[in-house]
Order: sequence, then C-alpha cells, then structure tokens
Amino acid sequence: MINIKEDEKLSILNHSCAHLMAQAVKHLYPEAKFWVGPVIEDGFYYDIDLGDKTISDEDLPKIEKEMKKLAKDGKRIVRHEISKEEALNMFKDDPYKVDLINRMDPKDTVISCYTQGDFTDLCRGPHVDTVKELKHFKLLKHSGAYWKGDSNNKMLQRIYGICFENTEDLEKYLEELEDAKNRDHRKIGKELEIFMSDDLVGRGLPMYLPNGYIIWQELEDYIKEKERKLGYQHVMTPCVGNVELYKTSGHWDHYKENMFPAMEVDGEAFVLRPMNCPHHMMIYANKLHSYKDLPIRIGEVAHDFRYEASGALKGIERGRHFCQNDAHLFVTPEQIKSEFKNVVDLIFDVYKDFNITNYRCVLSLRDPSDKEKYHPDDEMWDKAENELREVLNDLKIEYTEEIGEAAFYGPKLDVNVRPAVGQEITLSTCQLDFCLPAKFDLKYVDKDGEKKTPVVLHRAILGSLDRFMAFILEETKGVLPTWLAPTQVNIIPVNLEYHLEYAQEIESLLKENKIRVALDDREEKLGYKMRESQTKKIPFTLILGDHEKEAKTISYRLHGSKETTTVSIEEFITMIKKRIEDKK
Repeated sequence: MINIKEDEKLSILNHSCAHLMAQAVKHLYPEAKFWVGPVIEDGFYYDIDLGDKTISDEDLPKIEKEMKKLAKDGKRIVRHEISKEEALNMFKDDPYKVDLINRMDPKDTVISCYTQGDFTDLCRGPHVDTVKELKHFKLLKHSGAYWKGDSNNKMLQRIYGICFENTEDLEKYLEELEDAKNRDHRKIGKELEIFMSDDLVGRGLPMYLPNGYIIWQELEDYIKEKERKLGYQHVMTPCVGNVELYKTSGHWDHYKENMFPAMEVDGEAFVLRPMNCPHHMMIYANKLHSYKDLPIRIGEVAHDFRYEASGALKGIERGRHFCQNDAHLFVTPEQIKSEFKNVVDLIFDVYKDFNITNYRCVLSLRDPSDKEKYHPDDEMWDKAENELREVLNDLKIEYTEEIGEAAFYGPKLDVNVRPAVGQEITLSTCQLDFCLPAKFDLKYVDKDGEKKTPVVLHRAILGSLDRFMAFILEETKGVLPTWLAPTQVNIIPVNLEYHLEYAQEIESLLKENKIRVALDDREEKLGYKMRESQTKKIPFTLILGDHEKEAKTISYRLHGSKETTTVSIEEFITMIKKRIEDKK
C-alpha cells in the first residue's frame, strides 16, 4: 500500500484535508478544540477535545457530509504570519494551542497559520490553494488518544482519514484496505479458531487453540527436521533465569527495560527470560571442548517473555510471550564464513518452501556515538562489523546498512519481509558475537593445546514461530497448504441414514494414514455443510453418496474449486500423502 508521507503531493493534500475535517468538526461541534493533525503513512488524523462528547461510527458520515459541503464551497486556503504575542492572543481560549505556541523554538519569531473561510489553525504548511481540491477523501476510523501520548493526561478523540487526487485512487486504496482487513491474522485467527486472548490471562499473552497448536507443532517439526539434517542438537532450557545470569551476559544493563520485573525467591532474584543466549552459553560451558568438536550448533524452540508496550501488541505477531526458533553456533574464527553461509542458505531454503520472495537483507550496525546501548569495545565492534561485511560481500548478498540497529553485543544480518498487511517486519536474523563468549569465559582447546575463545553466531530462521504463523496466515488469507492445515479433509455424507457408515469407514482409513480428518455428521443440509467447509478453508472436502458407496470411491472438492473429482480411496490417500510430504 502507498506511503502518503513519502509522496510530497499526497502529503500536502492529506494535511490540507486534515484541516478541512477540523473545520467540519468545528461546525458540528462548536465547542471542539484541536491538538495536532499530522500526515501519517496511511493518511492523516486529528486529535480533538470534544468535552464530554464521544465520537461514534455513526458520526463519521455526518462529518464527511459537512466536509463535502465545505469543499464544494471552494474557499481559498490563505497563509498568515504572526508574532508569538499575536498567536497567544488569537488562541487565548484554547489551552492546546497555547501549549504548542509556548513550546515552539524561541528562535521562531514568526508563526504561521492558515485560514479557510471561518476556520483558522496553527500550521507550518504548505497546503493546497483551495478546499475545492479536497474532494476525494474518506474518514476511516476513530479512537481515543491521550494528549501528548501521556496516560496521565486527558483522553482526546482521534479521527483518521485519507485523501487522494481522484476517485480511482481512493477506490483502489479502499479496496486494498478491505483486503488488508480480511487478511489480518487476528481476524483469521478468530474465524478459524487458531488463537485467543483474554485480559484475565494478560494482554500480549495469546493462547493457542487446538487448530493453532497443530499449525505450531507442524512448523516446529518442519524447522527442527531441517536443523537436524544440518547437525543441530536440540536442547530445552528454563523460562526463567537468575538475575546474575543476565548481569554476566550484559542484558541486565542493556535490556532491563524490556524485561519483566525481577521476582525474589529464597533470597535470589529471577526474571522471565527475554532471550536464550545466556542459557545456551552455560550449556556450552558445561564441559571443555576441543577444536575438533566445533562447530557446535545448539538449537531450541524456546519460550521467551518481553515487556512490550501495550500499544505495540498485535495478536501473535507481537506479544509479551513468544517462542523463538533460536540457535547458537559456537565456531572457531576460521569457521565463521562457512557457518554464516550455511545459515543464509537455510534461510533462503525455508523462504523457497514458503514462496517468500519479497524481502531485503540489512546489515545492522551499532551507533558509535551511543555509549549506553552498546558494549563499549571499539576494537571488538570494528572486527565484528568488518568480518560480517566481508562475509556478505564474499557471498555476493545484496544488502543495505543501518546504523543503530545492532544487538548490544554485536552486528547482525536481518532479513526483512514485506507482508501482505502492514509494514516491513524482520523474520530471520543472524548475529555475529565476539562479546558474550568472552563474558562467559568460554573456551576450546586449539590444535596447539592452547585454550581459545570461540565465536558465536546467534541465529533465528523462522524468527518466532508466532510471528511466522501470523505472516503465513496473512499471506494465504488463512488458506493454508495441506500439510499445515489443522483439518486436512472434511467428510460430508450426503444422507446420514444411508451413507454415514461408509463415511466412518473412510474416516478410519484416513486416520490410520495419519491424515487429519473431520466427519460432519450433523443434521444439516448438504449445501450448508459444503459452504461451511469452504468457510473453514479445509483443503479437501469429500462428498459421499450412493455412487461412492457402491463403487467404493470418494468424490472430493478442493478448497476454492467448484469441480468435483472422483477417485478410488487408494488413489486419494496416495495423492494427499504425497502432497503433505512434498509440502506443496
């Protein structure tokens, strides 16, 4: 979807439309006072104080109607420049504008405002020439918003909208918006009974329902099988750790604000772990290793907890509990390039399986001027960043560099994908770390008999299983491939009295072949059951009637198709098992 802020013409148009909306609101609610109305990536919004009134869905069409009336009137939009004293006098009855004026840079001796008809507001501009240019708009939604984003302040009314140059662009955007709404994994998750959440359990703590846990397990089995073939050893470690563990790793100093508060037990302090590297460092340190043992690849699908801001929470894409497809590779300096290449190959192998093609690679570096966020060792950072840059160049991987996006202990490669809904997200990552192995005093015995410190590659291929699942649900609109679908086959007997027994025989055969199957034996009409099977997005629907029962065959319909195919049960089982095995 288009980014309004990146298009200068659309940005001006939308900012002007925000003023048009404010003028319409002022007409309908004369007591209204306005905070700010900026342009955002998907349009504009205005924060409004309506006293004791609250905007509802029914109010948006009324505001739109008044906006159209004002646009038709065609008033010019005129810029004025006034002094700070004049501005304070002009807006003396508006505490929000007075606050803005008083917080302006003292060097700004001239303040600009814009007038259209009977409405004037502070603004830097620029704007379009007349409100007549603001015809193709839509108010999208409303919400509450604290003044200045501070929960201690008053709750204002925020109205969102968007404006385009013509009807065609507006209609196209609204179609994309509707598609995005239908793709939202939270909507799909509810409809297909994949996950749920409840404030009594806690915000950001989703719970997987039986359908969702099947998908979760399939993803776990899928990635673990690939890792085992590459020599990974899987472990299981606790979801909590002693605070001293994180002080040793440095997370306590650099990441504490993202952790849940410490718990005091028997004179010790514990925290819910936000990541798994400290635990894996201790597993490596459990015994002395020879250079012949390296590389050692320790993998885990691990439960982690981070205290995300409530406003950032989004279903299973971003929660306070999630499960990382994590691994730590302990290598010699000579093995960095080959092991990093293997990680990159694994990432793109997985992307090929899931047909993920819209991605970009980012080399995330530290900000040398930020002495708080990053481990203070310039020599280590220069070495690590140059090593990673050299490896990427040798592998001929196209990438961009971003300052200030590294982990506190080392640079990393992030693979960012552009999902069907929303902004770019990071799925996969591989981080190069000279820091933590030294902090934990990890050693291996080199071929010359000396003890040396290994290098660690932190890597996640699926990222978190939760975010990856959200991504796949939105990419597919919930129409999952057969191997991932919670129910792979739905059996519908045409007549329960005559065909149920045969349907039960087919159900047993499919279960024996480890195919996930449901039998719809409800007293409902065939057409209703067929439509519901499509709504549930089940890959195969079997229809069993007289012909199938007599010929010992089955008739099936693929999701989204109106064609019915009849085959023997043996052919069907062979076909669906191959489809599952091939992960088609």
